[in-house]
Amino acid sequence: MKESKYNPGLVSVSFRQLDPRTIIEAARAAGLSCIEWGSDIHAPCRGAERLREIAALQAEYGIACSSYGTYFRLGETPAEELEDYIQAAKLLGTDILRLWCGRKSGKDMTDAEKNGFFEVCRRAADIAENNGVTLCMECHRGTFTEDPDDAVHLMETVNSPNFRMYWQPFQWQSAEQNVENAKKIAPFAECVHVFNWKGDRKLPLADAACEWREYIKAFFAPRTLLLEFMPNGTLEELAGEAAALKNIIGENI
Repeated sequence: MKESKYNPGLVSVSFRQLDPRTIIEAARAAGLSCIEWGSDIHAPCRGAERLREIAALQAEYGIACSSYGTYFRLGETPAEELEDYIQAAKLLGTDILRLWCGRKSGKDMTDAEKNGFFEVCRRAADIAENNGVTLCMECHRGTFTEDPDDAVHLMETVNSPNFRMYWQPFQWQSAEQNVENAKKIAPFAECVHVFNWKGDRKLPLADAACEWREYIKAFFAPRTLLLEFMPNGTLEELAGEAAALKNIIGENI
């Protein structure tokens, strides 16, 4: 089989109720290669013993840590705590951290607020560079990067290889709009969160296979594609969702 240009994985917060070993076993059985661990439940940043246990389980099962899904919020979480998260990421074996980009849309900020926020982001990028890691912003509602144009403006303003983006489709927009958004974010993107949501409904990924084939065409290889949440939240669905993702990227499990 030829080597894939995409790296299929799972976001651990899809199964907050389960322990890391169970998640790793299921990911391995589903043919996934990596996991993004969430700092809220599974991998707390000050829980060094737990982090080392997860790293050992990854080595045992041949699963990599794609990224560290933190709930560090730029402009709100004290900046001095960022290095705690960076050290936690390194214990897990990754140099990519997902952060939340403030608490306001750029559309709701004054120019003075934007300039202040950009400086916060530049300082965070400097910390990342000094520690050899990359900070990635999520396209999340209620944050500065909820709008792709604002996200691109932020990336260009900070202008650092250590300050990057994630991408995910916006479930309230059309597939055509999401394709255009993906093309805007793609030059700055490290990881993609994968799901099939229509409004507030979570649906099987296979039902959106055509849409997702168009989405991932926008992203340069290699890129990590991480399944986020199951249609009904159950572990039993993971194998089917992973099979759908592999089908979309042209691989068989």
